[in-house]
Amino acid sequence: MTAPVDAARTSSGAGAHRIAVLGAGSWGSTFAKVLADAAAGRGEEPEIVLWARRPEVAAEIAEHHTNTTYLGEIGLPEMITATADVGEAVAGADVVVLALPAQSLRTQLDEVRGRLGAETVVVSLIKGLERGTDLRMSEVIAEQLALPAERIAVISGPNLAMEIAREEPTASVVACADHAVAERIAGLSNTGYFRPYTNSDVVGVELAGIVKNVIALAVGICDGQGLGDNSKASVITRGLAETTRLAHALGGTLETFSGLAGLGDLVATCASPLSRNRTAGRLLGDGLTADEVVAELTQTAEGMKSGSAVVDLARRHGVEMPISEAVVAVLDGTLSVDRIAPLLLARDLKAEGK
Repeated sequence: MTAPVDAARTSSGAGAHRIAVLGAGSWGSTFAKVLADAAAGRGEEPEIVLWARRPEVAAEIAEHHTNTTYLGEIGLPEMITATADVGEAVAGADVVVLALPAQSLRTQLDEVRGRLGAETVVVSLIKGLERGTDLRMSEVIAEQLALPAERIAVISGPNLAMEIAREEPTASVVACADHAVAERIAGLSNTGYFRPYTNSDVVGVELAGIVKNVIALAVGICDGQGLGDNSKASVITRGLAETTRLAHALGGTLETFSGLAGLGDLVATCASPLSRNRTAGRLLGDGLTADEVVAELTQTAEGMKSGSAVVDLARRHGVEMPISEAVVAVLDGTLSVDRIAPLLLARDLKAEGK
C-alpha cells in the first residue's frame, strides 16, 4: 500500500481536456460539479459532459444547469454539458467517470467498449458487487473494457452526495494500482470542499464501500426495531470487523479500514438520515418487505442489491460475516425481521480482534 498522499500538493499536470461522467443521479451530478469547481479553481476550462439515461434530465442540465430530480434547486456550473447519448459523452474523453448502478454496469459498458482512447482512464464511483459473479466494479471494468489495472481508479469515502453538492467539506480516497494515476485523478477533483487522498489498495477501498452498505442496512433495521445506541454502535463496530476480515482474505490492506474509505464511510452511511441504505434498513425494520422498500425509495439502496454477493463471496473464502448473513436473510424473506436482533452478533466467543 502507498501511504496516503495529500492531493493538494499533487495537482500539477492533472488537467484533462474532456471528462465524461456517466450517470446523472445524485452522486454522478455532484461529482461532475466537483470536477467543474476543481477545474475553475485551477483556472482551466475542460469539457465536462454528464450522461443521463433520460433525455429530459439531460435537457434540464444542459439548458438550466440544474438536476431537480436528484439535487433540488442546487445549481450546476455552466462548464457542465449533458447528453443522453453515451457515445457522444465518451468520445474523445481523457477520463470517464462511472456513477451507475452496480447491477447494470456490465450492460452499460457494452456501449462504451471500443470508444475509449488509448490512454483514457476510467474512474468508478460505484459501491457494489456484481451479483452472479461476485466481482468488484474495477474487475467488471477490466473485464468488459479490456483495461489494465493502471488505467482504472476507484473513489470512495464518506461522500453523501447532497452534503457535497451543498459544498459542505468532506474528504475521500482515490485508489489505483498506478500511484501517478491516483494522484492525477485526485488533482482533478481537489476543491475547497472536496479533499481527496490517494492510496494503492483498490481491493480494500472497494470492499469497504461495498460492505458498509450492508452494515448500514443492519443499523437501519435496528432503528426500525426500536433498538438503542448500544446495539447500533455494536453493529457498526463488528460490521467494520466483518468488512476487514473479508478484505484481508482478498488481499486488502488493514490500514485502509481505519481511514476514510473504511471507518469514515461506514460512520457516515450508518449515522446519516441522508443514507439510502440506512433508510432502507429502517423501512425493513418497520416491517416492509424488500419489494415494498424498493417501491418506497426513489433511488437505489445498493446494499439491497449487493448483499447476497457479499455473503456469497465471504462463504467462498471462509470468512464469517454474521451481520451480513442476517441482513441478507431478511432481504430474502427467510428470516423475520423481528428475529434479527440476536443474530447480528451471533459468533462463537472470541478475542475482540479476531
